[in-house]
Amino acid sequence: MTNLKTEATDEGTYIITCTFTDSDGSAVTPNSVTWSLTDFDGTTINSRTDVLVTPDTSVSIALSGDDLNYNDGIGRIFSIVGTYDSAAYGVGLPIREQARFTIEQWT
Repeated sequence: MTNLKTEATDEGTYIITCTFTDSDGSAVTPNSVTWSLTDFDGTTINSRTDVLVTPDTSVSIALSGDDLNYNDGIGRIFSIVGTYDSAAYGVGLPIREQARFTIEQWT
């Protein structure tokens, strides 16, 4: 799991950019992509489960407001899941990545 160093601000805006590459490091457009958001205990935040993304070689996801409510926990786990095809290794190969970040309390 990746640990993101930049903290989100309580109920602010936090942009996560995902780039997709194959095993050779070449850019690839996934067949399908979804994302989910949980707290550190695995509880879904703000009904963010399997949110559809328009596939591209790079996508930016904007988290904001209730996605980043400090009162719902000090941090979040952002998960992205999908599939892609590779001429060398086959079709329907899985994409599964997670990133962990914390939320700075607004005072």
